[in-house]
Amino acid sequence: MLMTHEREKLINTIIYFAQNTQKCGKIKLFKLLYFLDFEHFKDTGRNVTGQDYYAWKMGPVPQSLFDEINCPEPDMAKAIDFTEIPTGYGRPMLTFKPKAQFDGSHFSKRERKLMERLAKEFEHHKAEDMIEATHLENQPWDKVFNQWGGQQEKIPYDLAVRAQERDEVMAVANEHQQLMESLRGDARVSVFR
Repeated sequence: MLMTHEREKLINTIIYFAQNTQKCGKIKLFKLLYFLDFEHFKDTGRNVTGQDYYAWKMGPVPQSLFDEINCPEPDMAKAIDFTEIPTGYGRPMLTFKPKAQFDGSHFSKRERKLMERLAKEFEHHKAEDMIEATHLENQPWDKVFNQWGGQQEKIPYDLAVRAQERDEVMAVANEHQQLMESLRGDARVSVFR
């Protein structure tokens, strides 16, 4: 049976960022996950957490995680406590407090190094400070939301790949997807454009 460990990686990535950054609320977490998945895809043709991101007004949102936070599945509820804390801005901030230790056993060295780099880079940043980085011109969110007018549309991972490397990275990504589909016996439509 094929084991991708995407679910374990998602939960452990949340634990890692909650333990290694300050003020890690929902918006900051979503941006860290987006950076992790899209930067890893840019280099390898694969994301880390298995999340799909959508172009919302305030930035990229992993829709399935957004939906799950209100009613976490048992594995996530066992590992992470979701708590609202007052902010002084009129709306509470949803924070993530790990109830389990980070388990890096399913991550590659590249994935762990990228998580470490992102945690260090954004350790003291507030979510508001990170908005500009996700909204840069000609980056994936900007292309879908502003250039294509795709509000709340899925952001294709291939938009993270530099034009001169697109064929090579997408060949690797498609080969990986075909392997996963054949192992699953799944005839899904490609997640790539």
